[in-house]
Amino acid sequence: MRIIAAHLFNDFSGSPKVLMQLIKGWLAHDFDVEVYTCGGREGFLSDIPGAKKFNYWYKLASNPYIRFVFLFISQMLLFFKLVFKIEKSDIIYVNTVLPFGAALAGKLRGAKVIYHIHETSLKPLIFKKLMFALVKLCAAKVIYVSKYLAAEEPINSVEQHILYNAIPDDFLKEASNNQRSHQEPRNVLMVCSLKDYKGVKEFVELALMNDHFQFRLILNASETEKSNYFKNIIIPNNCEIYTTQTNLHPHYQWADIILNLSRPDGWIETFGLTIIEGMAYRLPAIIPPIGGITELVEDAVNGYQVDSRKRIQLSEALSAIMSNTYTHNAMSAAAQLKLMQFTEAQFIESSLAILKC
Repeated sequence: MRIIAAHLFNDFSGSPKVLMQLIKGWLAHDFDVEVYTCGGREGFLSDIPGAKKFNYWYKLASNPYIRFVFLFISQMLLFFKLVFKIEKSDIIYVNTVLPFGAALAGKLRGAKVIYHIHETSLKPLIFKKLMFALVKLCAAKVIYVSKYLAAEEPINSVEQHILYNAIPDDFLKEASNNQRSHQEPRNVLMVCSLKDYKGVKEFVELALMNDHFQFRLILNASETEKSNYFKNIIIPNNCEIYTTQTNLHPHYQWADIILNLSRPDGWIETFGLTIIEGMAYRLPAIIPPIGGITELVEDAVNGYQVDSRKRIQLSEALSAIMSNTYTHNAMSAAAQLKLMQFTEAQFIESSLAILKC
């Protein structure tokens, strides 16, 4: 059986990483896999042994109207790449709601179209409605990354499944071999995209408020993008800022806590891959109080749920974990226990069951 997997923007963020894990699992179970994604950029989908990779054109633009035009052009190109190639026996796997060209081609050819939905914070609203209308039109099945997302974006006419993201086995193995020896908690880590709504400025302000801790921010961004963003922002001495890192293990090993400071007024986290990666290093977490990410961190058990816009409350939560060794150790143990719900073997097994049913 052939799976044609489509993704829009290939980079080192969460959604292409999840698709990469799935593809490796499918290949291990003797599926023939083809991957269609934008060219000209390195990412998790760039080189997957055994998968056939095809590129199509897409370009980012800061202007939202131009960005939509570029998206439409790219999806028409993808549609015509696939429409005469797809067979009825194929599975068209659409990763995120954006590669709708593949979904339309699959629907037209009578193939099974499966959407893997990672997002809900699409703007403007008319664009979001259009994307989800296409899901409703084309999909035979819809996979959500969390219960929250399934409840937030229900498509009642389509078969629905929940598939939590998972930690790769090789990541777990490397993490188990690189655990840091016990010491007093002092290192604070956040990994995110370079967007205001991801809480980048809140992280820097938190560092300013807590000069007795060390802060490290890992951004999915280039050096130029980083320089432009921070040119008028004061970075305190206790805050390091890194651009895109292909290997996050040294940073997780360095850390004592992992943060996600996404602003609820700008972005709702539907999952939180960096949080479960942090769990592999026994890291407690501070996360937003809304979204699918709350299914990963139970308040006051393996971390805290705090709105990052509430600066004092956020700082107090950080201190409550970092300044009390007993609390940190208890939350660290709870994080390790929670991780067992997100194993790769269970993830792949569930995916295969969805594909075959």
